[in-house]
Amino acid sequence: MTGLTVELCVAASDAELGQGNAIGWCIYPGNNMELYMALDLQMPILVVDDYKTMIRIIRNLLKQLGFTDVDDAADGAEAYEKMKQRRYGLVISDWNMEPVTGYELLKQVRQDADLNKTPFIMVTAESKTENVIAAKKAGVNNYIVKPFNAQTLKGKIEAVFSE
Repeated sequence: MTGLTVELCVAASDAELGQGNAIGWCIYPGNNMELYMALDLQMPILVVDDYKTMIRIIRNLLKQLGFTDVDDAADGAEAYEKMKQRRYGLVISDWNMEPVTGYELLKQVRQDADLNKTPFIMVTAESKTENVIAAKKAGVNNYIVKPFNAQTLKGKIEAVFSE
């Protein structure tokens, strides 16, 4: 049999986040019961960008995908301070910001024993190969090139949580 089976499911979430159980949609190919996705739509997400319009766009895309707890920061320094105060289930950060870039934030987060497991998606307008390689070496979970839509964002988030 081919096709997809979609059902509501409950899966254990990351205990470090203190979220208890994650409730989300599980998607299985055919009759194969291998779990493909169980996202906690209540997990707190931090969006980092110095361009307020981009924050608003990403917030709206996340809302379209069903995420309800979205916080924001205007640069890497503000984001890092917020991350020290609250556990986020995902960080979506722009690369180019001042005074602390998304790349510098990523490196700082990966060096912090309390934060280094936080899933991190880098967003940029540049698709330079050297930037992608640098971000991967620094520990980014995924990378999105602007412009993007809700389906692209959904695919990147799903890929991060299927690792």
